[in-house]
Amino acid sequence: MKNLLTANYVETEVNSSVVCANNGVQQCFSFGERSDLNPRLDNGKVAPTLTLSRCLQRKRIAFYSHDTMGLGHNRRNQLLAQTLAGSGLQADILMIVGMREQNALPMPSGVDYLTLPALYKEVDGQYRSRHLHLCIQKLIDLRAKTIRAALKAFKPDVFIVDNVPRGALKELDPALKYLHKHKHTHCILGLRDVLDEPMTVRHEWERAENEDAIRKYYDAVWVYGDPGVYDLVREYRFSPNVAAKVRYAGYLDQRQRLKFVETEETDPLAALELLPGKLVLCLVGGGQDGASLAEAFSQAILPPETNGVIITGPFMSPEVQQRLHDRAAINPRLRVLNFVNEPTMLLSRADRVIAMGGYNTTCEILSFEKPALIVPRVQPRREQLIRAERLRDLGLIDMLHPDNLNPSALTAWLSLEREMPRVRERVDLNGLARLSYLLEQVVTTSSSHSHLLQKVA
Repeated sequence: MKNLLTANYVETEVNSSVVCANNGVQQCFSFGERSDLNPRLDNGKVAPTLTLSRCLQRKRIAFYSHDTMGLGHNRRNQLLAQTLAGSGLQADILMIVGMREQNALPMPSGVDYLTLPALYKEVDGQYRSRHLHLCIQKLIDLRAKTIRAALKAFKPDVFIVDNVPRGALKELDPALKYLHKHKHTHCILGLRDVLDEPMTVRHEWERAENEDAIRKYYDAVWVYGDPGVYDLVREYRFSPNVAAKVRYAGYLDQRQRLKFVETEETDPLAALELLPGKLVLCLVGGGQDGASLAEAFSQAILPPETNGVIITGPFMSPEVQQRLHDRAAINPRLRVLNFVNEPTMLLSRADRVIAMGGYNTTCEILSFEKPALIVPRVQPRREQLIRAERLRDLGLIDMLHPDNLNPSALTAWLSLEREMPRVRERVDLNGLARLSYLLEQVVTTSSSHSHLLQKVA
């Protein structure tokens, strides 16, 4: 049995009552032994998936993603928000995002966006304004004041921050200080499975004083990954008091995205008018640094009776997009899409995938158990390379270093026979299934008006 008070899976025995006051009405919930993802009632029956909904009638949740390179941060938050909104939790959800392209993503009722003036992260890791002609300090000041004002007005019960404890260039500091002072909001830091090389992370986190911020401002740290693949606490040598806040949720099962897709988008292949045959999908994330992979794929030789589809992402340069469309115009087996609201719909239908190695794309490949070749980004971070190497070593994907990327290498991989990987035997994909319990745990254990929810096994 694993201990909830250390950085392990959220699985333990609990036997206590939780008393919540809601609009003057006292409600009591009793939890019995947990042998699965949901709590059990005293009568032995499994409780509803989101018992928290009875405690948090019409509560407010805010998400933050800085969104400086690609769409990954907000797409992760988006899936969390969709899951919470579809779970029965009565909540209004505000998504604070850094790119206006995020507004094209479908969201359920009760969820809305606040879009910040956009930042752009160069390949060397430096930041600049994406659209406004402002120096970086003035842009950060504008974003910081906007975030603080929004949270002050919205008054969230829970604030979930993606990946960067103090926000891009510490833009969350004013908001975190305000929330800490007024004691109304439970703050949660969500981390992907891999951040970067350990030495780089330790250096950056020490310089940014991230652990101090976590100790002071955050009630919990959720890791959307599996320590059997990559153990953040061990790799990055988190201090004991920070490690005690870590909960490994598991990877996020991307199959859930299909439940939230609008009806008119359920057959994305129909409009492509593909010839009969198999489908190989090429994914390059937002496309900002995906030109090399997309161009190599467009020149690779597809196996007989096989179609290739490239999704360029919204940030690929128009010149590269035009070259890809020109090649597709003379190849009846090749199609190019500049942007798809929900690429998961295409990936679920693909026979194989060639992709960069971002968190969401990799989770999609794992979730649908697709044979895949990952060509990871190696600059400005090596996160994708580390993730791809770990999954390759588990036998779940093939990997091609970008230094070895060319059309011939892709042609060679496509010519090989590949079986569907048996992902669920190796990797925990239950992050979304645990989400309601994780949230419940934070709210009940952090409140001075609630009893301790769990006992150490």
